[in-house]
Amino acid sequence: MSKPHVVGVVGSLRDQSYTRVGIERALAAAEEMGATTELLDLREFDLPVFDADHREAGDAVEFVDRVHTADSILLGTPVYHGSYSGVLKNALDYCGFDEFEHKTVGLLAVAGGGFPITALEHLRSVCRALNCWVIPHQAAIPNARNYVADGRITDADIEDRVTTLGEEAVQYANIEPDPACFESTENIGADD
Repeated sequence: MSKPHVVGVVGSLRDQSYTRVGIERALAAAEEMGATTELLDLREFDLPVFDADHREAGDAVEFVDRVHTADSILLGTPVYHGSYSGVLKNALDYCGFDEFEHKTVGLLAVAGGGFPITALEHLRSVCRALNCWVIPHQAAIPNARNYVADGRITDADIEDRVTTLGEEAVQYANIEPDPACFESTENIGADD
């Protein structure tokens, strides 16, 4: 069996993004487990606001193709107004079942405050609608400015959670998926 390929998507456009630090750490852990990895930094893609009539706009084809190659996908987001970022939502709108169905997905959320959980719940719902297998373990970096400095996570417990996410992305990369979940069978707009 070939090495699993883990792709990490950074749903932040900030130059000094704490989300990027978290995804980079999770990918490093995946690499240490023997996976090949790739960082998809949404700052580097021209992804106009999604329009179903123009699915190949900007760098959409390249982005979708790179997500499609993954065995496991790590989605990282800052928390904005209790949910995940618009830039990540827009990138996910370019994708569909072809890119996500039966894939393993790990979730990471970063918050300026202490409550990143709802963003993770929202992403979990989106992933279930795409019939992914979402890793039960999820990573959160609350109060990020206190725990991320100089491009690294400074809190041992938080770093352990993020590292575990990367390791489990490899461990469960080839898990046999469950039968289609209810959310995915009701996702009639997926090919709209």
